[in-house]
Amino acid sequence: MYHNEMKIEFPSKSQNEAFARVVVAAFASQLDPTIEELSDVKTAVSEAVTNAIIHGYENSSGTVTIKCSIDGNKLTVEVIDFGKGIEDVELARQPLYTSRPELERSGMGFTVMETFMDTLEVESQIGKGTRVIMTKSFKSV
Repeated sequence: MYHNEMKIEFPSKSQNEAFARVVVAAFASQLDPTIEELSDVKTAVSEAVTNAIIHGYENSSGTVTIKCSIDGNKLTVEVIDFGKGIEDVELARQPLYTSRPELERSGMGFTVMETFMDTLEVESQIGKGTRVIMTKSFKSV
């Protein structure tokens, strides 16, 4: 079975969201995804990274870490921040819920991630940060 992995770290600046999308897409391209599958992964990564920057660090400085691995035809993407954490993960996963209504966010980040990826796990501790783990299996390898 094929296995590969990578890890990147970057400052929690909104300008780095596009960088994160491209890096993960380039890594996932080893699985020969369709354009639609690649777009799904990029969208989910964008949401996770944006959440880390906006909610995890509340636009203060910090580090966002992305770990990716490929096992066979399955891509796993972890987006990790060491920010404030999520008080109620189940509430945060509800469609339209937002902890920052003043930013006019749609509150659909986790819903989008769930829609575009096969699985979504959210681990969070107050004052220690959040880890979002997403997987997607690809048809052709």
